[in-house]
Amino acid sequence: MQNLNTGEAFLRLLASRGVDFFFVNSGTDFPALVEALAQAKAQGFAAPKTLLVPHENVAVGMAYGVTLVTGTAQAVMVHVNVGTANALCGLINAARENIPLLLAAGRTPWLEKGSAASRSLNIHWAQEMFDQAGMVREHVKWDYELRSGSQIEPVLDRALAIAHSDPPGPVYLSLPREVLSQDSPALTAHSTQHASQANTPHPADVARVAELLRQAQCPLFVTARSGRDTAAVGLLAEVVGPWAWPVVEFRPRHLCLPNTHPCHAGYETAPWLAHADLIVVLDCDVPWIPAQGEPAAHVPVVHVGSDPLFARYPTRGFRADLALAVRPLAFLQALQQALGPHTPAPQALAQRQTLLANAAAQRQQAMAQRVAQGQKRTPMDMASVSQALDQALQHHAGEAVVVNEYSLVPAAMRLRAPGSYFGSSPVGGLGWGLPAAMGIKLARPDALVVAAVGDGSYSFSNPLACHHTAAMHGMAVLTLVMDNGGYGAVERATRAMYPQGAAVQQGMDLVSLAPMPRLDQVIASCGGWGERVERFDDLPGALARAIHQTQVEKRQALLQVSCA
Repeated sequence: MQNLNTGEAFLRLLASRGVDFFFVNSGTDFPALVEALAQAKAQGFAAPKTLLVPHENVAVGMAYGVTLVTGTAQAVMVHVNVGTANALCGLINAARENIPLLLAAGRTPWLEKGSAASRSLNIHWAQEMFDQAGMVREHVKWDYELRSGSQIEPVLDRALAIAHSDPPGPVYLSLPREVLSQDSPALTAHSTQHASQANTPHPADVARVAELLRQAQCPLFVTARSGRDTAAVGLLAEVVGPWAWPVVEFRPRHLCLPNTHPCHAGYETAPWLAHADLIVVLDCDVPWIPAQGEPAAHVPVVHVGSDPLFARYPTRGFRADLALAVRPLAFLQALQQALGPHTPAPQALAQRQTLLANAAAQRQQAMAQRVAQGQKRTPMDMASVSQALDQALQHHAGEAVVVNEYSLVPAAMRLRAPGSYFGSSPVGGLGWGLPAAMGIKLARPDALVVAAVGDGSYSFSNPLACHHTAAMHGMAVLTLVMDNGGYGAVERATRAMYPQGAAVQQGMDLVSLAPMPRLDQVIASCGGWGERVERFDDLPGALARAIHQTQVEKRQALLQVSCA
């Protein structure tokens, strides 16, 4: 490629390195990029699809959502330190969930005069920091401030390679206004730096795990995100199925095993700890809550993942008798081969099958009772709403993807397809769900994408900015707000710590959000369709209307559902 200015080189490099989307919240540091985008239209050179997003946290959440379904890092650029500050919550979510992401930010101009890019507004003095990247350094794998246009190619290639290397995660690049306007040398067509991945387990370690599994009476698999590689979903079923090994999805962020599979052991680890004589943890940061129960001292615990010890967590005391630094897909492939033609002992197999079947029947009976009671109650129970959504999705013939920010009850649904369900980052930075769903809709435009959120998490998502963005860029997402009028997690935590306390007896402060706004009117202000639902009998029809709006009318939709 010929010599370019650095802004144009930046866009060309993003496109040639596989970045499909560039999410931008612009500022006075962006003139070179505005000019470069105009040149892209005039000259027809390849650039990522660039979307203006009117809030930084929404932009990061959208990039996160695209990466959930593509596996490829996307780019976000924000305005100097203030834009970085607004993006920080989304960045923390991405860091803890190992989402590769390039977050770029402008940097206030270095020069006070003497250049077309010199400081031209009073804010350019106040916005300068001694260490702008210090705001994000704990949450990124790498950060750098570009010093010269001549560096743009090796620096960007390094940034993307590090973001994709195991364990993946976000990186941060600050781009001074003067540098973006400099000339850049000719570019090469392909990156010279490539990500490193943990895809080769040590054969002796895998053989040891295979032998432990063969000898165990009731081994237990616990996972939260082994389904990040969608091929691992079917492979996990193939590995555990013939042996009837139970699999718990504990606070899952991906669908790891269809919950209709006979080996799916539910979403809680605690009931299985008394039975388990071996535990294999597949890419799960918190496999159980120690205060609620933990494995006996003699039970071996194996951790598998690209970062099996979660080294960036300051404190994490889960016992690890064996830790394998390898992606779950590669581990399962090697494990399947190591297990070879062996078959389980008939008596042990029958015992595990019976245990799984009895546990599933108990869970199903309890859930059916909860759903039935919730259907009769006003406001509704979240499990009954979750089941109604599940039934609506079964009637929808096309691809459906559900993003769950806390309120949805997976056990009340039939979740079967790899890549069809995504849960919150473990750090719980609220406001992630709706922007992530919007990013997924960009990557899968024909899919029915549902963002299931609570009223609190919906508010944290900067909903006006979300719906405005969806209107600007034509993203017909269905938002299902389970409105319980307050912060349910705060209430549950208070009840757990002070079950006989004054707050339980007399009423809690810091919980209620009443009076709740009319959220259907918020989306209507951006040209979307909205409806409030207060009785369960009205919910199936409302869901059908909302799905029709998104899939046929191509219009964003919202249901505000009153929940207990």
